[in-house]
Amino acid sequence: MNAIETLLYEISKFFLTPVLLLLVAMFAYALFALGQLLVEAALRTRRPHGSAPLHGWRARHPQAGVDALELHVLRQLEWQRITSRVAPMLGLVATMIPMGPALVAVAQGNTQGMAQNLVVAFSAVIIALLAAAMTFVVQNLRRRWLLEELNAILAASASDHDPLAARAAQHTGAGVSHG
Repeated sequence: MNAIETLLYEISKFFLTPVLLLLVAMFAYALFALGQLLVEAALRTRRPHGSAPLHGWRARHPQAGVDALELHVLRQLEWQRITSRVAPMLGLVATMIPMGPALVAVAQGNTQGMAQNLVVAFSAVIIALLAAAMTFVVQNLRRRWLLEELNAILAASASDHDPLAARAAQHTGAGVSHG
């Protein structure tokens, strides 16, 4: 290998541990978010609006308009969205970094070294995909629940002649982004 190839290899090798630590953190967060979702789902079976996070937020911020409510919805979903999109990318990074040493080990006839590197590579991508899948499901269900609650708040505001209803009628945005 020339100097540039060696430099690139050393740089990529440096990132393996931080990427693996991020994947572990994302997986732990995904399990936590899934647990929160299950608790909220159980609450929703007992009460129509579950824990009603938007109703509570609106009670604490009575002057908030539609835009502020939508922004609050986006904040509630932000970490699930980030995790569901970034985890697969980090999984690919954590898969590719050990592949170089695994290929070198194959060329040298070192099957033990190859196996060790492949275990890291495949374990990382599995953890990443599981974290992404869990947070994707959590994000989509919570988004639907929050938007249903937002619609209920807007409908109640309209029937109560609440100032929020007037702002909602003037609101020209297309609503919460689903991207």
